[in-house]
Amino acid sequence: MNLAMERKKTKGRQKIPMQKIENKNALLTTFSKRREGLFKKASELVTECDVDIGIMMISPAGKPHSFFHPTTDAIVSRFQNPDMQLSQGIRLDTITARNKVNQLKNRLEELDAIEDAAIARTTFYDQMAEMRQKGWWESIEQLNADEQIIFEAWLRDTSSKMLHHLNQLENGASSLLGRESFGV
Repeated sequence: MNLAMERKKTKGRQKIPMQKIENKNALLTTFSKRREGLFKKASELVTECDVDIGIMMISPAGKPHSFFHPTTDAIVSRFQNPDMQLSQGIRLDTITARNKVNQLKNRLEELDAIEDAAIARTTFYDQMAEMRQKGWWESIEQLNADEQIIFEAWLRDTSSKMLHHLNQLENGASSLLGRESFGV
């Protein structure tokens, strides 16, 4: 029997008819999700097409929400008079805003890389813990060259941490002994 035939058939992605949502909680949830999606698409347009964009809306709960790039003043000025050259102040604000967005984007990419490394390290440490439970020496023989290097680094790191902790304990004990001899 073919694997594709054995799989459970799902309805898949379906088109939802566009109609007003009557349930208040479902309405607020849908608005929030759609707003986030709209703002994400607007942000992608700014990044990919280098456009200026402005979105304003009032939520079903009556709260205002907006997305402007690069600035509100730049969008309003360009909307009122598309042929008008932006003032020096607005152009500087625009450049500053674009630079700030680029800096934040770069920082986000750095943090994503750090997060990926931390996840990989955690996964590896979990695997090492699992190996310890199986039996250290039997598991070590199964490691490839890269895994052995990582395992050695983990051992060095763990050893260093243990020595540091031991020194802290010894320093704490010696300071306690010193205070007791002075009757403190």
